[in-house]
Amino acid sequence: MIIRQTRCIAIMLMLFFSVMACSTISPFNQRAYEQATSLKAEALMLMDKATNPYSEYQSEVESLRLNLEKAYQYAKGLPKNEITTRQFEILKDPGRNSLGGFLKKWEEESALSAGFVEGAAGLISDGFDTIIELESGKRKPEEISNR
Repeated sequence: MIIRQTRCIAIMLMLFFSVMACSTISPFNQRAYEQATSLKAEALMLMDKATNPYSEYQSEVESLRLNLEKAYQYAKGLPKNEITTRQFEILKDPGRNSLGGFLKKWEEESALSAGFVEGAAGLISDGFDTIIELESGKRKPEEISNR
């Protein structure tokens, strides 16, 4: 009887750890969430200035690019975080209609129209929201350990 109970417990533990090991997404990470929300605010505030000459804000743009790269590298270093990492890649890509593309266009054209800035801000805000929602939708570490 005791051997049977021990075997049953061992099987249940193996199943539990197997399921946990097969998780396809990393648990919630407070730092990643804060980076994404801060970057969104920083990016949108800077984008509002894009109707002015790029040269006046070049150092702020470079700072934003650096912070975006830091957030990307942090996300990339987290295990099972490929979806969020891919979203950051899209967001920072200068060849896409995203933040990277917006900053490149601003640099090339010196100043952008208010209509373009407004439209781009909506798209870029949505891109950040995707990252933020991905992170906030993850299970918190305490939720995982309490199961």
